[in-house]
Amino acid sequence: MKKKMILPLLALSTAAHSSELDNLVNTSSAIVNQLDKGIAYVGSATEYSHLGTAMSDGSVSESAHITSQQIQAYNDALSNMANYMPYGDVRAVLNERAITELELMDTAIDTFTEAVVEMVQVVEVAELAETAATPDEEAAVQEFVANNQEVLTISQEEVTEYNQSIDDIETHANNASAFIAVAENTAAIDFLQQGAENNNTTAEQAVVTYSANNQWVSMQWAGTNNASAVYLNGNDNFGLDVYATQAEILVAGQESEFYLTGPTAQGYSCFMYGDCNYEP
Repeated sequence: MKKKMILPLLALSTAAHSSELDNLVNTSSAIVNQLDKGIAYVGSATEYSHLGTAMSDGSVSESAHITSQQIQAYNDALSNMANYMPYGDVRAVLNERAITELELMDTAIDTFTEAVVEMVQVVEVAELAETAATPDEEAAVQEFVANNQEVLTISQEEVTEYNQSIDDIETHANNASAFIAVAENTAAIDFLQQGAENNNTTAEQAVVTYSANNQWVSMQWAGTNNASAVYLNGNDNFGLDVYATQAEILVAGQESEFYLTGPTAQGYSCFMYGDCNYEP
């Protein structure tokens, strides 16, 4: 059972957007300080040079120089500020939430896999029972069960772990899918971005949720009672209708690497021992 690795959705940062403004303040102020020093020096020179009452040691002008590093830092800050999003970045927030959900799903898959391996001998029992067509073969199954009953018995604890892990997988998979679907829809992103602007807040401060009951992704805007929601069932103008039937989901799953490398697809001996010539 080979688990699909989580791939980064986007190399996006949700660091506080004030850093762009801070950088512009710091880099522009550094140049202004040099300009101020230069203007002060020139003002002084216009006075003492005519009077012969004061001289510098020749290093004052250099102390007012603007360095290439300062100019580069300032120009970079200008460029970053030109792309600055004062109301936050809705798409980045949704993508990072999706990554979090995929990581949680990944953890739940580990638990699920462990639970399946704990109960995997039920596959062998089913294979033996299903192929027993004669009294001798039935006797062989009876002997196998009698000799291995303790090992073959499934505990309620194992079942509980299995059930909970698969519920967790579905929850986190749906959350991730919902956030990715909205993040990939430009019209939906524009709508949510406008919501942040209208409520004078940022996307990063919003409470982002997927509701299975309402079939939407919503952003509750900080400091308000307002929220913006995007439906995932085609009930709005964004064209998002992403729900699939149980049959469609299971058929797709049976084509996945995770399924095809699992014990029910490969058979007990193939999965456990690599004896893949065995046919259940």
